[in-house]
Amino acid sequence: MTASPAGSATLPDLPRRTARAVTEAFAPSVLLILVLLAVGWQATPDRGHGLGWAALTAFLCGVLPYAFVHWGVRKERWAGRHIPRRDQHLIPFLFALACAVTAIALLSSSPGAPRDLLALTTAMVVGLSMTLLVTLGWKISVHTALASGVTAVLLVTYGPVLLWFVPVPVLTAWSRVTLKDHTPVQTVAGAVVGAAVATAVYRFVR
Repeated sequence: MTASPAGSATLPDLPRRTARAVTEAFAPSVLLILVLLAVGWQATPDRGHGLGWAALTAFLCGVLPYAFVHWGVRKERWAGRHIPRRDQHLIPFLFALACAVTAIALLSSSPGAPRDLLALTTAMVVGLSMTLLVTLGWKISVHTALASGVTAVLLVTYGPVLLWFVPVPVLTAWSRVTLKDHTPVQTVAGAVVGAAVATAVYRFVR
């Protein structure tokens, strides 16, 4: 029997490897930091002032929750950085909520804090709370919810110039389904919840 070319054996793995790369590139912590910096950039005429507040908020809402999850993985408290098991979602979600509420307290109590960052952080808390409630009884895609919410916020903030970002939730959903971490219905539900909550709350508070 003739041996197959060395590269052909790896071809079936290509979609999975691509999906893994997409999941990592558009991970919640990455997108949260991105959208906070993007909103902070245009939040005030003084770019440095807006980015400074955005960096502080990103540390509280993006870096700290990621560090907490990473610590939990090392201690074997949950199955992986993306927390694939629904029964392990509660504690990381509550920690992330506590961080976001702390950010809201700082932004709302500081006269010079950008209103847009307060609106975004409030939308994050509402979206995370709703996702947590759903997660208690059913597995919804947090990755897709956040990707969709971030896309909605960027479009509200910058307008049609950022329409090129729209494929991000679609790619995220594809990656989660390809990796068998979610079903198509779970990713669609996440996208709908994320976009609806982010648009409504961000517009209202802003």
